[in-house]
Amino acid sequence: MKHSSPKSLLAIAVVGIVLLTLPIVAILIRMPWTSLGEIITDGANRTALVLSLRTSLIATLLSVVVGIPIAYVIAHHTFPGARVFRALCVLPMVLPPVVGGVALIYVLGKNGIIGQYLWDWFGIRLAFTESAAVLAQFFVAAPFFIVVMESAFTSIDPSVVGVSRTLGASPWFSLLRVQLPMVLPSMLAGIVLTWARALGEFGATITFAGNTEGRTQTLPLAVYSALESGSDAALLLSFLLIAVSFTVLVALRSQWTTGVTQRGSQ
Repeated sequence: MKHSSPKSLLAIAVVGIVLLTLPIVAILIRMPWTSLGEIITDGANRTALVLSLRTSLIATLLSVVVGIPIAYVIAHHTFPGARVFRALCVLPMVLPPVVGGVALIYVLGKNGIIGQYLWDWFGIRLAFTESAAVLAQFFVAAPFFIVVMESAFTSIDPSVVGVSRTLGASPWFSLLRVQLPMVLPSMLAGIVLTWARALGEFGATITFAGNTEGRTQTLPLAVYSALESGSDAALLLSFLLIAVSFTVLVALRSQWTTGVTQRGSQ
């Protein structure tokens, strides 16, 4: 059945679409296509790309290792302060990223709550290192994985878990062999979403890890530096990030649509 919409509503939608897509189109129009090879083969740009891929993948792995237990606890357990616990776990999603960077400095910086002991006892300095970039990306991206997995665990029919336990399955067996396979599509979507968020992280990274070329300069920071210097590389690197984000959104939309359809048919 076709839906009829008010003309004024359609007009507002068209204006909104233009406002949202025109900046992306402007980048495509201004792309220095003739300099594409030169910009891609530039050593600093390649280093920033490789660094971004490495740190974002590590941050995503940490998000999975930490996020699954957190999401499971939030979805299946009720305890005093549970709402506060959940809010704290997903708070970085709504915090300005630079605030996250400041928070990390005061926790893991050389004079931070934990960082001072890492430095005094072990000589370990996390701030303004590649590890800091990983931690900054993890801090802002992990909540996305937690939210996706919490929703996935909550959607599991409790009777299925109950049957597995009745048949003698241990809690670990039930989690690994029953529940995780059931939420695998959601988990994969959460992993991709988390990785994309980590790859595009800027504010917390530049605050906690700095912007040292070849050491902590990730792809978004390279875009910022290129833009400041007036280099055409800013357009190309921006295009790369746009392409990654667009691909992720298209892939996840099919996953979310499938999930909505499945839940609606239950």
